[in-house]
Amino acid sequence: MTARIIDGKQIANHILTEIKTNVSRLPVAPKLAIILVGDDEASLIYVHNKQKAAAEAGIITELHHLKDTTTQAELLDLVNKCNHDDTINGIIVQLPLPEHLNADEIINGISPLKDVDGFNPYNTGLLQNNEEPYFVAATPLGIMTMLKTVTDELSGKNVVLIGASLIVGRPLATLLLNQECTITVTHIHTKNIKELTSKADILVAACGVANMVKKDWIKDGAILIDVGINRENGKLCGDIDFDDVKDKAAAITPVPGGVGPMTVAMLLQNTYRAYLLQHGNL
Repeated sequence: MTARIIDGKQIANHILTEIKTNVSRLPVAPKLAIILVGDDEASLIYVHNKQKAAAEAGIITELHHLKDTTTQAELLDLVNKCNHDDTINGIIVQLPLPEHLNADEIINGISPLKDVDGFNPYNTGLLQNNEEPYFVAATPLGIMTMLKTVTDELSGKNVVLIGASLIVGRPLATLLLNQECTITVTHIHTKNIKELTSKADILVAACGVANMVKKDWIKDGAILIDVGINRENGKLCGDIDFDDVKDKAAAITPVPGGVGPMTVAMLLQNTYRAYLLQHGNL
């Protein structure tokens, strides 16, 4: 058996084309405000990718690139201005922020109606209550979309997550629980982790450890979602050792070209949704 490749780039391109068609019917293009503090190399790349994809989808981006000496008060003031700017539909603050800034306070300051990253406690709280939030975090939303391309039924599936972050692990666990999956949330300090992962119908790795998951960690026919983006020996790789597991898994996302493009696509889908919400069309 050779694993089916879950081509995130192809799925994302289809979503972007759909967004572009929908945006073309609007009287005004949606606008996404991107706030970037400092010159972190990875963050610069991520922001560039978001701007490029937005342009392809017909969405306007407004980049606020601030110095790494920006104060908490200055950043909060900018967020507040974006909240009250009716021409701006979505706001994201590129993480991580410099250490002297309190990211939680900044995220909490974004209007829930413009929180297209889905990190504001109002949106995460609604999700936790199995109610519909304004927005769901882009990476978990992208993963759910990808899973639907390889399995018709999530209910009853045994899912193991490696990683319990607020950005991926926790919201994804809630989404899957709301789909009646059986969820086990682990992390890199979990004891006997292989015993747990080897029973998973679906395994999601989001722990940031290069090639951590080997073939003896998974069961035959498992669906593998690799959220990790690591650099090893000068090459990008995920948290799952792709070459080691590809003949044992039923389906797997590649790195790059898997979860990454889907995250950007879902962010832009959220931005389009924000426009509709703010104009009373949802």
